Amino acid sequence: MDRNSIIGWVLITLLFIGFFGYQSRQARKQMEWQAQLDSLAAVEAARQDSIRAAYLAEHPEDTVVAALPVQAAVYSDSLLNAAANAEAQTVTLENEKLAVVFTTMGAQPLSVRVKDYQTYNKEDLYILQEGKSQLGFVVYAPTAVDTRKFNFEYVAAASTDSTVVMRLPFSGGGYIEETYTLVKDSYSVNQTLSFVNMENLIPRNVGNIDVDFEAVIPRMEKGYKNESQYSRLNYYFPDDKKPENIGNGRKGNKRFDNKIEWFAFQQQFFSAIMRAPKDFTYGEFSIDFLGKDDPDHNLMACAASMRADIQPGSPRIDIPFEFYFGPNNYKGLKAYDHAYEKVIPLGGRVVGLITKWVIIPLFDWLSKFIKSFGLIILLMTIFIKIVVLPFAYKSLSSTSKMQVLKPEIDKINAKYPKQEDAMKKQQATMELYKKAGVSMMGGCLPMLLQFPILWAMFRFFPASIQLRQQNFLWAEDLSAYDDVIHWGTSVFGMDHISLFALLMAVSMFFYSRVTMRNQSVGDDPNAKMMQVMSLYMMPIMMFFICNNLSSGLSYYYLLSNLITMVETWVIKKWFVHPEEILAKLKAAEGKPAPKSKWQQRLEEAQKMQREMQKQQAKKNGRR
Repeated sequence: MDRNSIIGWVLITLLFIGFFGYQSRQARKQMEWQAQLDSLAAVEAARQDSIRAAYLAEHPEDTVVAALPVQAAVYSDSLLNAAANAEAQTVTLENEKLAVVFTTMGAQPLSVRVKDYQTYNKEDLYILQEGKSQLGFVVYAPTAVDTRKFNFEYVAAASTDSTVVMRLPFSGGGYIEETYTLVKDSYSVNQTLSFVNMENLIPRNVGNIDVDFEAVIPRMEKGYKNESQYSRLNYYFPDDKKPENIGNGRKGNKRFDNKIEWFAFQQQFFSAIMRAPKDFTYGEFSIDFLGKDDPDHNLMACAASMRADIQPGSPRIDIPFEFYFGPNNYKGLKAYDHAYEKVIPLGGRVVGLITKWVIIPLFDWLSKFIKSFGLIILLMTIFIKIVVLPFAYKSLSSTSKMQVLKPEIDKINAKYPKQEDAMKKQQATMELYKKAGVSMMGGCLPMLLQFPILWAMFRFFPASIQLRQQNFLWAEDLSAYDDVIHWGTSVFGMDHISLFALLMAVSMFFYSRVTMRNQSVGDDPNAKMMQVMSLYMMPIMMFFICNNLSSGLSYYYLLSNLITMVETWVIKKWFVHPEEILAKLKAAEGKPAPKSKWQQRLEEAQKMQREMQKQQAKKNGRR
């Protein structure tokens, strides 16, 4: 064995020795650490036992604490001990819109049912479910008191048909009081959290309380993908333009150390909103979506950990809160004047203005006279088509004129077949259009002007609660997809076929086919590819997009395509005269076409390009 091999074996041996020595030391440290933890646990258990024994020695009459297991929490206040183990009771408040069940355990809502609405499965609609939500407040008095751990006393004398009052008393005479008032004919619940005669219990240096609200929101709609995509957790900063949010089908969390006015657990069509009129001073939010096959049929788990300021030292401290449990109806939410309506995703600045000031008022106005929402969508589509008709006319007439010039375009394509002559071909085409009085931008610019309206409708239909569970033809719910064919296994992300989405895609295909029938692209591979994309790929892509969306949206796009096809036929038959275009073109033969500023700049750019090519060729020749 040579020297290098010996050195290698020695190093390997030393490494093994060092490794095992290190592992042995780590194991000893772990054992010592665990021994310390066990010792601390034993000391804590002994301390709790001594506290328990001392308390029972001073209060032998307290049979509640005496009956507690050895490891149960023992509070220094006997009334808190009794409240921690008392049996809870429930109280129900109802008005025309809500049925709210309150529990004295934690003095919180146990369940909230929204009347006049049902889930897709025709069951009662609950925003908060029994056993799947918690609302609690934590205050230091002088140790941490979490209201969720105590059973409050129901104060029948102070309660009414619309108000429930619950108190958590302390031995010193003070108490925590929670008062809930269900507003008449409203989705609102007002709450006041009060600390009464607790100035000697709450330390002067405690300036806030913790507010924790958690809820598992159930599924309420037909399609999981669509429902989760439009569900989220919103939070609103005072005087901000719109709320921020997390969710939309994805897990998320956020934390803020600044003021927050309200937050909302927002399902696609219903929300649970909590507002602090004096603002929260801190907020930590989280949301997690449960799977499509969740056995309890739940949609998402939301949590908000907030903080609210208090002024200790007063005989009575009142902290108001406001709740909204109800539908995401734009006009109804806007009436609260707290920007609640902004939880509805209606689009950005331009699109949102169109939706708020045109689409929603038109929809609401038609709803006063017409019961069929399918007919309402038809009338809305016709109205929108009439409004954009001036733009559509320019676009469609320009396209029809280009079809008349197809033979001339074919001649230009034959004259400049080479790829390097693309600039000459483009210039000749533009000159032809100019002589015939056809604007190059006549087909594109009007379409761009119509796009905000199309996008406004795209945002309106999936968020419109008015369409929820409204049937039309074969669609049983215009806010969800209409699955005429359904199968259990997902294929390419699909487990159904929406007939309205399919008809919309077919109409888009035929419209593109009619439009392109007389268009000439020559041998330009890019133009041919664009035609293939527009003719085949766009309809297929739109089908996959709309297959899971609102059937009302697919129905609108179908109507829009059909009306556009009729408009094209009418304009081409009665408003575009081929003989006039060809006569104008013939009269302009031999005459230079008037050049626009854009065309002049294009020609200057072409000249500069040719000069650069010549200079480059000269340099290459010298080499």
